[in-house]
Amino acid sequence: MARSASSAQIEKEDILALLTDAEIGKVSMAETKKSLARGEQFVDLDDLAAGVQMMEGSGAPDTHDLIVRSAVGTKTWSNIVERLKAG
Repeated sequence: MARSASSAQIEKEDILALLTDAEIGKVSMAETKKSLARGEQFVDLDDLAAGVQMMEGSGAPDTHDLIVRSAVGTKTWSNIVERLKAG
């Protein structure tokens, strides 16, 4: 069953709510990156159904709406992963 745009937005906000103020600042700075390093893990806030993804090759995703693992703490990353698993 496809999710409505409003439920996807709520989920995006749920994920963002897991970040601390300091992490939000780091994520905002990460958005200015032109590309991700190979092997870097990230969550695409516009495609939460894809779950945790890993950068492979040179086809860099748009970094605007990504949470990159290196931009958040270990506990926050674990909370994001658990939230994604819960759907």
